[in-house]
Amino acid sequence: MEDLFGGAAPYYARYRPSYGQAAMEHLAETFGENSSVLDLGCGPGTIAIPLARRVRAVLAVDPAREMLAEGRRLAEGVANIAWLQGDSTVLRALPPFEQVVMGRSFHWMDRRSVLAELDELLPAGGAVALVGPARQRGEPWQPDAQPWQPVERRVCEEFGLDIRTAADSFHATGEHHHDVLAASPFGRVESRVFTRRLAWDVDGLVGLQLSYSYSSPARLGDRLPAFVETLRRALLADNPAGRWEQELASEVLVARRP
Repeated sequence: MEDLFGGAAPYYARYRPSYGQAAMEHLAETFGENSSVLDLGCGPGTIAIPLARRVRAVLAVDPAREMLAEGRRLAEGVANIAWLQGDSTVLRALPPFEQVVMGRSFHWMDRRSVLAELDELLPAGGAVALVGPARQRGEPWQPDAQPWQPVERRVCEEFGLDIRTAADSFHATGEHHHDVLAASPFGRVESRVFTRRLAWDVDGLVGLQLSYSYSSPARLGDRLPAFVETLRRALLADNPAGRWEQELASEVLVARRP
């Protein structure tokens, strides 16, 4: 997992959309302002940084040193975040935590095993929250859902980049997180969906593409300049105005023990 997003951290931090203020406020209200929260698979702090301003402490854990370094840079001046290298296999070695949140990281894990272990580690009243795309058509799970994505998919296929390599457990089984949670010790699941409209230009869409594991700079290697140029030309050929709009629906799933 260390090299999975090789070279992608700056693009991830700059171009991946945040989950929005409303979603972070909902998380903070769910956890409580005095809580200690584990952000497992934190990336560059997409959740950890805004959440830290609303809770007592955040333990931000990620396997990639590049992501942690980017998170520390972005979180300068935020004192209540501890950044640690690790993954879902070292939960017992982490400092104590009272709540858990995962963004776009849960699909990389052995989901059932992680939930079973969290059941042993979380105190009574502790919750597991997942934040990500709503259970509807949307990137990147349905590559034709947004107006620019058919173009991106064609270019990725031309360069031999396959989205199906991006998330073994979710893509291989087709089993949604809802179903995994419902069958876990945290079977009482509540959902809230937060919708925003975003505007993209060509630079934004190219940067977004480079933030994905299956099309990261490390995976492209010396083909990176050619990929960027090909994608830019294809996007503008499809839409010479160079501007796209997206309705982004983010879902917060909060799972508790019955």
